[in-house]
Amino acid sequence: MISKGCEQCAKGGKMVLFVYGYCDQRDCFYCPLGENRKNVTDVYANERLVEDDDDVITEAKRMDALGTSITGGEPQEALGRTCHYLELLTEEFGEDHHTHLYTGIPGGRENMRRLSEAGLDEIRFHPPLEQWGDLHGTEWEEILYIAREEGLTPAFEIPGIRPEPEFLEFLDEGAADFCNVNEFEMSDGNYRRMQEAGFELKEDHMSAVDGSRDEILEVMGDHEKVYFCTSVFKDAAQHRRRLKRMARTIRRKFDEVTDDGTLVYGKTEVDPNRFVELGVPEEFYTVKSNHVEVAWWLLEEMIEEGDLASGEIVEQYPSYDGQVVERTPLA
Repeated sequence: MISKGCEQCAKGGKMVLFVYGYCDQRDCFYCPLGENRKNVTDVYANERLVEDDDDVITEAKRMDALGTSITGGEPQEALGRTCHYLELLTEEFGEDHHTHLYTGIPGGRENMRRLSEAGLDEIRFHPPLEQWGDLHGTEWEEILYIAREEGLTPAFEIPGIRPEPEFLEFLDEGAADFCNVNEFEMSDGNYRRMQEAGFELKEDHMSAVDGSRDEILEVMGDHEKVYFCTSVFKDAAQHRRRLKRMARTIRRKFDEVTDDGTLVYGKTEVDPNRFVELGVPEEFYTVKSNHVEVAWWLLEEMIEEGDLASGEIVEQYPSYDGQVVERTPLA
């Protein structure tokens, strides 16, 4: 089973809103947060540092977002802020803008009510690893029913450390709607701790951990309400599709969108009047303060024919900071 939130994520349609970098669970050796996100109060919309509400709306529009996933740290530890952004997104984009939230604490009825009233659709709980297998009869079971009573879709989202049949029991009992299992990964933020805990990378893989995937799929993979999200899918599909959505939204008529979701165009330092003299249609170029950006294939042709002396082909990400991937000189 794949939830509405996951469907949108698979299409690259979910904006990631990081609302708070602090978390009470300080002993999670697998926490993937890097130094720029861990124990900070900054807010990020995708990779954009948020300075005001307009930044959140601009980033959502930039990628033509279908919905938003809210994460941290622990979003419930900054509940007022979290609810503010939920209300902001709902007001701007309407109730069809689907929102889900990741949390590592139960939170209680008042939190569930406030989140629901602010516009949250789906809440995904991640109980501490040391409690797995012993969750029945605890606040973790109770909060699933409370969340549903308050109008939220309750679910589990856990790292693929080991198979845990108790999560299947919660699904069969109707307490949770689904359980997402993310392939266990190493990141820059947890690599050292993961190694100290005895985990290693798969051979020829940049992030996936060697170990429990086959066992998890054997125990949990056949359940219709369990979805196993692979490292490859997250990296190669979700991220790339999000970039493509963003690129298609912001591209100029002469920008080329690649299969990787990057933008390609030409750049040359020449008097813009030269383009007028050559009769280049205005839709094929844009004049900047000290250069001209132009369709890359047209620039290549103009240089080959001697109309221009030099230039370069630029490939860059469509993110707000426009990080350049590659520059190819033309002369």
